[in-house]
Amino acid sequence: MNKDDIQNDLTSAYGSGSDGSAPRGDQWASILNRDPNRPVTLINFFKFREIAGYGDKTGSTPGNVAFDQYAAVSIPTMERVGGKFLLVAPFEASLIGENEEWDLVAIGSYPNQKAFLDLYQDAAYRGAFEHRTAACARQKVLIVDG
Repeated sequence: MNKDDIQNDLTSAYGSGSDGSAPRGDQWASILNRDPNRPVTLINFFKFREIAGYGDKTGSTPGNVAFDQYAAVSIPTMERVGGKFLLVAPFEASLIGENEEWDLVAIGSYPNQKAFLDLYQDAAYRGAFEHRTAACARQKVLIVDG
């Protein structure tokens, strides 16, 4: 697959990202246009909903419980494709800059672009991603070099 095909596949699987629940096309492109041999490290900030938002499905699943359902699939899948977590911890406070409120911070690292893409192209991961979307009121994911 070429970069455009991969980006189209990812956008088709995860949506346009216009609601902040997944990468937008330009954000997928920022990964796809990197040197494929460089490590990919992501700093994730998550703010959970009080009650997970599963669209038309009504329920009372807390956001953090929905996120645990996502993590039960994403963590072993990430490790299987060659990624690893450098840190997963509750957010405590801002030290410099604007005060922000988050529930969880996770720093994950992949040895290269292929490992990162293997995660997002994995069928089980794609199936579990709905729990991440339902769990999060908002999220921020930063790409860093290293």
